[in-house]
Amino acid sequence: MTSLLHRPSHWVPLVLMAALAALPFVAQAIGQPFYIALVARMLAYAVAASALNLALGYGGMVGFGHALFMGIGSYAVALPAFHGADNGLLHIAITLLACGLTAFVTGLVSLRTTGIGFIMITLAFAQMGYYLFVSLKQYGGDDGMTLAAPSRLGPFTLGSATAVYAAGFVVLALQTWWMHRLRSAPFGMVLRAARQNPRRVAAVGFPVLPYRLAAYVISAMLCGLSGVLLANLNAFASPATLSWSTSGDLIVIVVLGGIGTVFGPVLGAIAFLGMEEILKAYTEHWMVVFGPVIVILALVGRTGLMGALAKLDRAPSQTPATAKTAATPAVQGGH
Repeated sequence: MTSLLHRPSHWVPLVLMAALAALPFVAQAIGQPFYIALVARMLAYAVAASALNLALGYGGMVGFGHALFMGIGSYAVALPAFHGADNGLLHIAITLLACGLTAFVTGLVSLRTTGIGFIMITLAFAQMGYYLFVSLKQYGGDDGMTLAAPSRLGPFTLGSATAVYAAGFVVLALQTWWMHRLRSAPFGMVLRAARQNPRRVAAVGFPVLPYRLAAYVISAMLCGLSGVLLANLNAFASPATLSWSTSGDLIVIVVLGGIGTVFGPVLGAIAFLGMEEILKAYTEHWMVVFGPVIVILALVGRTGLMGALAKLDRAPSQTPATAKTAATPAVQGGH
């Protein structure tokens, strides 16, 4: 227990998850339901950023296309609901299938390239998706479409901010746990090794492309779930979700929280959307302030918020004097 208290990178995520679990009850008690809707949006973006982190942080695949999968998830709710199908399991199944197939096809093309080529191709595919949904005039076109009915999961519906919050929290908790397990799993270790040195990984017998493609497809499917949450939260689906700026926001969230870390995307989503909301309360020109703040944070803390917490980690009950004394025998032993 003492060791845990001296490791902020361990206990801060635990405390934050506990706070997120308690927030709806506190918000209802103080009569401030607005905070439930606000943090529900943060949870949805945290799910998307954590999904992107699988491709970007673990696999080193820097792409501008994940907004495509958020948009697919949103319309996987809105289009069936428009035709009278409000079954939430059907919405999720369509999301996972559509995102998986789209990511598989686009990934086969995109992953043949690296660097700026991969960025541009993923951006191009996302823009193709954007213009596809804009062209659907019978479903609102570029004006988007109002959700005819929220997703229904058995006796529960995602028709309120509280319900979406609960669903988002469960998805995020499970996804974060899975990402933690993935880091030390063979698949995750190969993926992370390929990010560092793909040639060496291929030389020892692991084909890099299938691993990256699998990670890209899984990342897309998880990102689609965030679109399902956002569509129900906003009761609206819009092509704007597929814009390149949404993909840019997700990358900033991952970088802000800490690339390749398990909990970084969650911290990044809360910090990013929290700063946005605070600045909006003070000025309508909040973007003028918000942009430089993000740039400064990225330059000062290159390892993100989780990196800053890791720097605060220290051994329990160890003062600088005892640390120096303990280090001396080790140095002598090295000689």
